Amino acid sequence: MFWKILGVVVLVWIALAILGTLIKALFPILVISAVIFGLYLVYKAVSGSKDKSPLGKF
Repeated sequence: MFWKILGVVVLVWIALAILGTLIKALFPILVISAVIFGLYLVYKAVSGSKDKSPLGKF
């Protein structure tokens, strides 16, 4: 029983370590994309285009 609990604890610890590393690696990409998307929205709001369709319309 001890070894099963220890195995589960080790697996959870390894999973959290991998998840933390992935989040740390992908966070700058997320920030850059959010800034680019924000700049796009500001550009669309400020530009005087005649097309007043919603952003989600294709």
